[in-house]
Amino acid sequence: MPVMAPTPSLLLSPRPLTAGHRIPFSLPALPASSSSRLRARRARVDTRLRVAAPTSVPGEAEQAPGEAEPSTSSNESGEKFVWRDHWYPVSLVEDLDPSVPTPFQLLNRDLVIWKDPKSGEWVALDDRCPHRLAPLSEGRIDETGCLQCSYHGWSFDGSGACTRIPQAAPEGPEARAVRSPKACAIKFPTLISQGLFFVWPDENGWEKAMATKPPMLPKEFEDPAFSTVTIQRDLYYGYDTLMENVSDPSHIEFAHHKVTGRRDRARPLPFKMESSGAWGYSGSNSGNPRITATFEAPCYALNKIEIDTKLPIFGDQKWVIWICSFNIPMAPGKTRSIVCSARNFFQFTMPGKAWWQLVPRWYEHWTSNLVYDGDMIVLQGQEKIFLSASKESSADINQQYTKLTFTPTQADRFVLAFRAWLRKFGNSQPDWFGSPSQETLPSTVLSKREVKFSGYSHREHLCSFVFKASVSVSTYRSIYGYILISHELFMH
Repeated sequence: MPVMAPTPSLLLSPRPLTAGHRIPFSLPALPASSSSRLRARRARVDTRLRVAAPTSVPGEAEQAPGEAEPSTSSNESGEKFVWRDHWYPVSLVEDLDPSVPTPFQLLNRDLVIWKDPKSGEWVALDDRCPHRLAPLSEGRIDETGCLQCSYHGWSFDGSGACTRIPQAAPEGPEARAVRSPKACAIKFPTLISQGLFFVWPDENGWEKAMATKPPMLPKEFEDPAFSTVTIQRDLYYGYDTLMENVSDPSHIEFAHHKVTGRRDRARPLPFKMESSGAWGYSGSNSGNPRITATFEAPCYALNKIEIDTKLPIFGDQKWVIWICSFNIPMAPGKTRSIVCSARNFFQFTMPGKAWWQLVPRWYEHWTSNLVYDGDMIVLQGQEKIFLSASKESSADINQQYTKLTFTPTQADRFVLAFRAWLRKFGNSQPDWFGSPSQETLPSTVLSKREVKFSGYSHREHLCSFVFKASVSVSTYRSIYGYILISHELFMH
């Protein structure tokens, strides 16, 4: 029996990639302050190419759908996972503003992202001036093309080197201070791949970064038969909460009713695990539609949906949908979601370059945030309960997960697989910088309304297309309001 076509939406409504998305990834030169130190270590460092997510291994023994995994947190296989030894996509390049510095948090560490006008490269520095620790993201790109601190005017080039200290005397020790290593801002490895800007969160990890490929989108994103669309949004709940959500296809028919799903289409999802390890896990079902899910640690979730259907006139069809999400741990209780989707049908309803693709990207983004909004309140409530249970027992939620929840169906298999991975290999939480506290997480202090609308305050900032559209709409409303007021005054 043919399968009904899903309702078009952001996550299933792609557009063609631009030429900028097809460029291979490339690494910038090492910062001057790091070169000598790395040369000294190069002789003893293995620089063979490493892939962030290793190839899947043969399948593991199956576990009963609701059966709890062993409660131990030890890793008997000996495999290791290091949170800071991976590339993290922190933004879509097209949504970065090259004229101003942009703040970002990664693993609870504050970064500043800016484009060096001299080299044309995007740069990530530690978001603090070495002078008095003011945030560099509050600064500006000065007339010389350097990042200037807004507090005392110290300036830094794309390598992080200090280029100007306005208060320094022209001669003597003060004049030489600008060349001191202590005057340099800390620079992180970065690269651009497939339209995504990646950061390696260890400033001392340049050798590993250059020997490691970033996670890649599937080859269909380069296939002209597929259209693609991308979106990013910051969410005020934790990394584990979001990863659990994207590992759960069965919620779509209810949480996103009449957006990307329909309640009357809910059905059993007999998922089976195929492989797992420190790298992540993969599994699939055997029905129609067929869903293949892969988690590449630490934050990349790939879902391939294959639908066999039949259309009048066109006959048998093989529809393929990719939903690839990067779920970046910014800080406890705050995560960035970057979703890239592709599909090979109904391209005329998607944003794109073709003359017949009339849907603008900003409109698709504006309307399809309903997907995020559909999960927002539910996930806030879920996270609050888990945090409360964790405080009461002083135990790891991932160890207690199958005791706190009831997961009797195979539809929850990937959720359990993620919680098991986080416990066995991820130390139950990201390796945060500093000593973050979970006492004041957004989900514990914000009301339901505040959580739902917190995304709107920065959505325009994240998406350049939405920002430009909102400016145009606001301008139009202002002009229209002025005309109406003038008309009323004239008539009276």
